[in-house]
Amino acid sequence: MLARLKNIYKLAGMSKLSFSSLTPIAKTRPAMKKFPRPLDIFDSKVLDCVYGQYPWDDWERDALAAGVPNDLAGLGRLTVREAYQHGWDDRLKSLCGWYDRGRRMIRLALRSPGIAEKRWQRLLDTDGYRGEYNEKTGQWVSRL
Repeated sequence: MLARLKNIYKLAGMSKLSFSSLTPIAKTRPAMKKFPRPLDIFDSKVLDCVYGQYPWDDWERDALAAGVPNDLAGLGRLTVREAYQHGWDDRLKSLCGWYDRGRRMIRLALRSPGIAEKRWQRLLDTDGYRGEYNEKTGQWVSRL
């Protein structure tokens, strides 16, 4: 039973299991964690995250707090997530914020939102430059 309670508190983001009458204090989430190179898709630090607390979620919150427009922050979040989940090349992961906590992406979005949107959409459309969807044939054409 105690183990189950601890798990519930962990999922809720609470810092400690407390049996006092005081309301537990929720943990404050630090900015996107810095991950070591090379980033492996089975990295336990990422796999241990709970819904809404993944690094791409942290990045989106940081971007919105910095003043990045909602739509562009959402696109950036997808780019950070796909770079990790699809195991993009290490160089692309670096461009997608995995080694600087997303700071460079946020700076680009604030300085040149049109370029950021174009670049991130291209990365998503080509799955990290691995291929392209051919609209005429309806087939995915791999570049690998």
